[in-house]
Amino acid sequence: MPKIGLEVHVHLNTLKTKLFCSCSSDYINKDPNTNTCPVCLGLPGAIPVLNEKALTYAIMVALALNCEIAPALVFSRKHYFYPDMSKNYQISQYDGPGSMAVAKSGVLEITNKKIRIRRINIEEDPAKIIYPTGSMLTSKYTLLDYNRSGIGLLEIVTEPDIESPKEAREFLEKLRSILEHLGVCNCDMEGAMRADVNVSVEGGERVEVKNVGSIKDVENAIKYEIARQKAAIIQGLKVERETRHWDSERGISVPTRTKETDEDYRYFPDPDLPPYPISKDLIKKITAEMPELPDARVKRLVEQYGISRKEASILVMDKALADFYENTAKLYKDYKKLANLILNDYLRWLNDKNIRASESRATPEAIAKLLSLLDKGVITIKIVKEVLPEIVLKGADPDQLIKESQLTAIRDLEYLEKVVEEVIKEDKDAAEAAKNDPKVINFLVGKVMKRTGKRADPQLTNELIRKKLGV
Repeated sequence: MPKIGLEVHVHLNTLKTKLFCSCSSDYINKDPNTNTCPVCLGLPGAIPVLNEKALTYAIMVALALNCEIAPALVFSRKHYFYPDMSKNYQISQYDGPGSMAVAKSGVLEITNKKIRIRRINIEEDPAKIIYPTGSMLTSKYTLLDYNRSGIGLLEIVTEPDIESPKEAREFLEKLRSILEHLGVCNCDMEGAMRADVNVSVEGGERVEVKNVGSIKDVENAIKYEIARQKAAIIQGLKVERETRHWDSERGISVPTRTKETDEDYRYFPDPDLPPYPISKDLIKKITAEMPELPDARVKRLVEQYGISRKEASILVMDKALADFYENTAKLYKDYKKLANLILNDYLRWLNDKNIRASESRATPEAIAKLLSLLDKGVITIKIVKEVLPEIVLKGADPDQLIKESQLTAIRDLEYLEKVVEEVIKEDKDAAEAAKNDPKVINFLVGKVMKRTGKRADPQLTNELIRKKLGV
């Protein structure tokens, strides 16, 4: 059984400024190296000052993950010689002599299992490394953009309790939902949630795959590493302790360096940032102000809207999707029908186009209107499914879309009776079988729907077929 641990790096991108300076935290799409100052560049004489909101966010996450919170916030210097941190050290935290993480010993429960949280650290992000002429392995030279340098990060480290790629995915999806419900991170932003993946199989050393940028890539990287390490052991090769890079385009990991130990980083308390006390009163205040968390929201959705726990859990996995459901439910009161449409059809289009609910162009008003037209018999369920992608992907108005496309339901008895007669005449075997098997009637209804461009009223069509066959 493989052992898997994750080090999840979460951008505190809802903060207004970086972690230790007044530079804006909105660094996306800015000209390279323009969102910087002497502090985040580590110039001589520059003194860091803590963004206190970052501590509030860290405590919120720690409480949500059932962690023990430290009595003080202590920062350490983590030394390394890579160029993405211009001062040659990163302001981070270290759980050791004279230092401590902001929180430790937590737990996050997934399906039938608890994943232990070893610690949560607050730290600054390094610069973004750019490979202009290819990948890390093929580019002829490297560029550095320090706009990201100094952005506040939470490092959430698990124990090696994860045993499969599927469990890793479920853990990350639930963690993302918690972060979004707390409002500490907009996880849709590029690089907002990354993970270092530690994988080992029996007979080999632990291998770390660095900076995996999406939940899907984490799952794929774990699958690849398990297969690679097992294959090496079967061939009698030794799996060394090392750090590897995930190449998402090729779907493989490649070696980068021998894995460092904590001693290599030469941690010591940062002399510019004295310990910051974390009082019990501060923790009580933050606890009282915490927003509704995913597990509590799932329970409320079941009680308030009468949907199943499974349906509520899928909605809450993406906060924007759950928000969309609840906002639409204010306008349309058949909550189960609404949940069915969102989870079976709306969500399918999001997944097909690889977009999240926050990127959808549909409005609650449009979905409520679409379902109301269905209830009134103006359109059929087939038409609902046909026009939904236009609403989700382009923000189309249901009334206008249906009018322009002439998609209203056909309820003309004379016309439908004529089509029913034609279908029965053309497929006499099915018509005969339908007299003894009601399921075959649905087959005949489908043929009428196809002939009428999905516009025939299915219930009325069913009644006409039964009447014609005498069943």
